[in-house]
Amino acid sequence: MALGRARRGERHIDYWPGFVDALSTLLLVFVFLLSVFVLAQFVLTQEIGSKDDAMARLQAQIRELTDLLALERTNDAEAESQMGALRASLLRMEQERDALQEAATAVATPEEIAAAQSRGDDLARQLGQEKDAAAQAASQIAILNQQIAALRRQIAALEQALDIADQKDKESQSRLADLGRRLNVALAQRVQELTRYRSEFFGRLRTILGDRPDVRIVGDRFVFQSEIFFDRASAEIRTDAVPALDQLAAALVQLEKEIPPDLGWVLRVDGHTDDRPIATPQFPSNWELSAARSIAVVQYLASKGVSPQHLVAAGFGEYQPIDTGSSDEARARNRRIELKLTER
Repeated sequence: MALGRARRGERHIDYWPGFVDALSTLLLVFVFLLSVFVLAQFVLTQEIGSKDDAMARLQAQIRELTDLLALERTNDAEAESQMGALRASLLRMEQERDALQEAATAVATPEEIAAAQSRGDDLARQLGQEKDAAAQAASQIAILNQQIAALRRQIAALEQALDIADQKDKESQSRLADLGRRLNVALAQRVQELTRYRSEFFGRLRTILGDRPDVRIVGDRFVFQSEIFFDRASAEIRTDAVPALDQLAAALVQLEKEIPPDLGWVLRVDGHTDDRPIATPQFPSNWELSAARSIAVVQYLASKGVSPQHLVAAGFGEYQPIDTGSSDEARARNRRIELKLTER
């Protein structure tokens, strides 16, 4: 029977492949959106962490400056207290000097006058020392006032920097959210577009292959039994499989013309074997056999004009069975070639 012959007569419409396509598309979109959300959450967490570190450093500087300001205020109070004590002492000395001068005027004896002059000289020296101390204390107070003013300016600058950092943080979060929304929309559109082309391609394959019992649709993949293309333990394409591969290549060439160049896509050809081991000079294991079969299909499609950029060969050996049974029928189902149109 020719593989490309369409079924004669009235055909029953099967809605199940379209339903499976829709479910697979929704699953792909959900997984993709979840990945984008996790990526955006990671980037946002890194950005917020750096902002929090900067704000913590600024707050630590503010605390240090606040402590310095409190210390300077304490020193200022102590200096004011010292100034008050000096003024009181100066006033007492001036009163004592006036009293001595009055006493010296009232008493006329030379001894008392000499003693009063000596006491006056001592008071004058002490008064000069007190005046010098008062001047020094006033100078220190002026310096402390300047330092306090400088600290206040620094605190104001730090508070302004904190406000700017908060504003930038809010703007960054807003930009990240907007970027995530636009990315989600763009990627969702790409997924929908690729899904549409994939559905059209699968429709063409169904038309080409007809209702063959050895060709199945599993999710978003076309599954061919290996015996359609290869003999047992062989990776050479059978002669009677060439017409079907030619039609598949023609459908892919037409699809390449229809899909926009900026939409990345590939046809992945997966080779699978059963769990019976193979050990030949050409194929030491089932991995080599499955990979060689997928490569053979890919090379043939490329020789018929399909761009190698849109072809991927993968060998899974016996490690991805679709039937876990050990019967001959189960092993036959596991020996297969799968075609999947997916994103690059």
